[in-house]
Amino acid sequence: MSRDSNYDHHISIFSPQGRLYQMEYAFKAASSASGLTGIALRGADSAVVVTQRKVPDRLIVPESVSHVFNITPKIGVLATGMIADCHSAVQRMRYEAADFEFKYGYAIPPAVLAKRMADLAQVNTQSASMRPLACVLLIVGIDEEKGPQVLKVDPAGHYLPFKGTASGAKEQEATNFLEKRVESIDNYSVDETIRTAIVCLGSVLGSDFRGNEIEVACVQGKEGRFRCLTEEEIEDHLNAIADDADA
Repeated sequence: MSRDSNYDHHISIFSPQGRLYQMEYAFKAASSASGLTGIALRGADSAVVVTQRKVPDRLIVPESVSHVFNITPKIGVLATGMIADCHSAVQRMRYEAADFEFKYGYAIPPAVLAKRMADLAQVNTQSASMRPLACVLLIVGIDEEKGPQVLKVDPAGHYLPFKGTASGAKEQEATNFLEKRVESIDNYSVDETIRTAIVCLGSVLGSDFRGNEIEVACVQGKEGRFRCLTEEEIEDHLNAIADDADA
């Protein structure tokens, strides 16, 4: 039994190397629990999230299985990890967004919501009576001053804005894919943003999709609304991607 194994019994105990093992386990659970990979991408005037749709049981109504959630009319989130923890985080996000608008009289900006969720996540790392939520939040939304935003919140309470990011099982591979396109991402139209995110997901998973096998959601323009694309709209994008590949 290694010496370090004595330091992973509580979340609030540091190892001699300065590590919090329970937090490392939380990151592992968040990336592997659902088996999904999520992509978030910010274009010129839009922000997009894409992930797989895996229905665990043939008896479940497929439309009820989703990792993409609406928070406010202009903010949505893709939550990857343990689905019960994802639902808990989404419920808290909706409460925080409604509370902010009630107190201050205007809709919560995406960055403020991300900071609030990160603060709450960080508190869970300080007490042995709590456990961190095993989920990673990819928040997309429209800021009235800054335009489209993509932010990522992890179980430890880090939060940062991104041009493009990923979470889940194939996070590193997806990040490598997006890094090669970082110079042009800012100029993408909404269609280019959606298709690049879908191509990224297909590339890292090494497979093609049908319209009912992935979830795509986007928010576009200053007055844009966060919405999930229909199966027919996703099929149209998949066909366009196939046509571009053949050209």
